[in-house]
Amino acid sequence: MTEASVLIKDVPQSDRPRERLMELGAKHLSNQELLAILLGSGLRNESVMSVAQRVLVHFEGLSLLRDATVEELTAIKGIGTAKAVVIIAALEIGKRMHNQRPGERYAVKSPDDAADYVMEEMRDLHQEHFVCIFLNTKNQIIHRQTIFIGSLNASIVHPREVYKEAVKRSAASIICAHNHPSGDPTPSQEDIHVTRRLTECGKMLGIELLDHIVIGDRKYISLKEKGYL
Repeated sequence: MTEASVLIKDVPQSDRPRERLMELGAKHLSNQELLAILLGSGLRNESVMSVAQRVLVHFEGLSLLRDATVEELTAIKGIGTAKAVVIIAALEIGKRMHNQRPGERYAVKSPDDAADYVMEEMRDLHQEHFVCIFLNTKNQIIHRQTIFIGSLNASIVHPREVYKEAVKRSAASIICAHNHPSGDPTPSQEDIHVTRRLTECGKMLGIELLDHIVIGDRKYISLKEKGYL
């Protein structure tokens, strides 16, 4: 029997993922071990640890796995619909917990705060998402909403849709953010045009556009810091 085909039942109990989690805690387990626990079982002639490793290799680690679909997962040998659904549900819980802000509302005091609030959710998106963050008079976030998905265009990002939600939420100000799937947050001319248009409309309504953040891969650019509003 080769190393790759060793089954969990043949592995010493102290080296099994579930037992290691109970003894050491989840933070001491590898990505492979945590995924093996979610999978629960392997194949007739292949251990669950081996299947977990193949999944991680296929998705090049957790970065791409976080956005995996049922179809992508079930295309891997050893992953059926039930296991794929468990993985996706666990990933979604992780995303929601990361985005949840306990206690007092999250306050935005700088471009760093705004970028940090949306970075993990937006940096790996494969399409552009235009998101608005609505704030109260203390610059605390009261609501966040994706206004549209697709290439940024002034005819699509209409101020009416942005400020209609701001009025509905009684927001004192807003921050806009959108991602560049390329990973490069350098603003385009269309980004700048949209920003200036939203700024002018906000002035007329008395709801200030505080910033427009362009999200790249673990980096961002603030159009306010660049002097575009």
